[in-house]
Amino acid sequence: MAWDFETDPEFEEKLAWMRTFVREQIMPLETLADHWRSPGGRTKFAEITAPMKDEVRRQGLWAAHLPPDMGGLGFGQVKLGLMHEILGATPYGPSIFGNNAPDSGNAELLAVGGTPEQQAQWMQPLLDGTMRSCFSMTEPGAGADPTLLSTTATRDGDEWVINGHKWFSSNASISDFLIVMVRTGDNETSAYRNYSMIIVPTKTPGVNILRDVPTMGEPDHRTGEPGGHAEILYENVRVPFDNIVGGEAGIGQGFALAQKRLGPGRIHHAMRWLGQSQRAFDLLCERALTRYTHGSILAEKQMVQDWIAESYAEMQAARLLTLQAAWKMDQLHAAGKHYSDARVEIGVIKFWGAKVLYNVIDRAIQIHGSLGYTTDLPLESMYRAARAARIYDGPDEVHKVTVARQILKRYRPSDPPREHVPTRRAAALEQFAEYLDGFAVNN
Repeated sequence: MAWDFETDPEFEEKLAWMRTFVREQIMPLETLADHWRSPGGRTKFAEITAPMKDEVRRQGLWAAHLPPDMGGLGFGQVKLGLMHEILGATPYGPSIFGNNAPDSGNAELLAVGGTPEQQAQWMQPLLDGTMRSCFSMTEPGAGADPTLLSTTATRDGDEWVINGHKWFSSNASISDFLIVMVRTGDNETSAYRNYSMIIVPTKTPGVNILRDVPTMGEPDHRTGEPGGHAEILYENVRVPFDNIVGGEAGIGQGFALAQKRLGPGRIHHAMRWLGQSQRAFDLLCERALTRYTHGSILAEKQMVQDWIAESYAEMQAARLLTLQAAWKMDQLHAAGKHYSDARVEIGVIKFWGAKVLYNVIDRAIQIHGSLGYTTDLPLESMYRAARAARIYDGPDEVHKVTVARQILKRYRPSDPPREHVPTRRAAALEQFAEYLDGFAVNN
């Protein structure tokens, strides 16, 4: 099977433009992060970034994750992956290119599963950047096993009545609408057909956003700031029946739609992690050539050379694994097949990419010593944020189980082992008997 990650020269020029634009225009915004925390600061941030977004549109790179007939550019997963590798270097990159989570994933979800009316009312504003959204799925008692989700939606005439407790609903406190995973089936229905997704305007009565939960990545986060992860109580929330994603045909399709949303999202995560890893790796190598101690620069120490070689190898492996997964998804899409046929490749990059991200940042901090531990470098915040990579969109352990189970399907039990030498020798003697009759081993 041939793998081809090459893109056309015109797109390579776009990537080169992106690298310069992200480094020179977007990354400087990070150092002023405290300025953007107040409502007035967020208004200023919007004023500063609006011309940047206009320039992205002029370059033809805005909202590239959807096909042209849905208002996007139809780049496919390989091109999107290469873009996200650049955008992932800074937390502000994706939003300025119109493909930030969770809005990009929700737009993809509505593109593949929404009704035309839902696409016009909710998806198009996401693409235009005039609305923000939230994907409200995780619950305090249900994360890695989504069949334990207990939030319910009961039909009452032309409405759904939603009750339940969600948390880690990203961006909920600043969103215009939420896409909520709810139980609509009964216990006699297959567990994976019990759930549906319903669009809920955030200001609907009964949507009680209790707080944005501070995290290791943002321990001082305040409710109402962008990027928060909210705890929500849904108490007798009433929305029109037509708000179920996909209309009546969408009842029981919650998990199927989630996989369509999360598959491409994991590609983008893994490539953004590579952008972060490369930034840490650059700092690692720069420090190795700069710091002099115990008679030589650090670059001449074998342990530091080991860190550099291991980091480079891990990053290259992660990059090739991710691009290969992206390539396979593009091939499946072109053939009209389901993304689930790439679940092994997607599962591998999710846990391997998270591991590489952590390892490279950790080594970069170590080589900087006390400086790496301080806020004078971005490494400490990158390190805290990186820890979440092993949890969200499914913990490492779940992805490893998926990968192992799918791989084991390719094998069958064998006793004795199929490489058992005495058994193979007996078979070989029978196979070549006519040549070996009367032949002595010691001849």
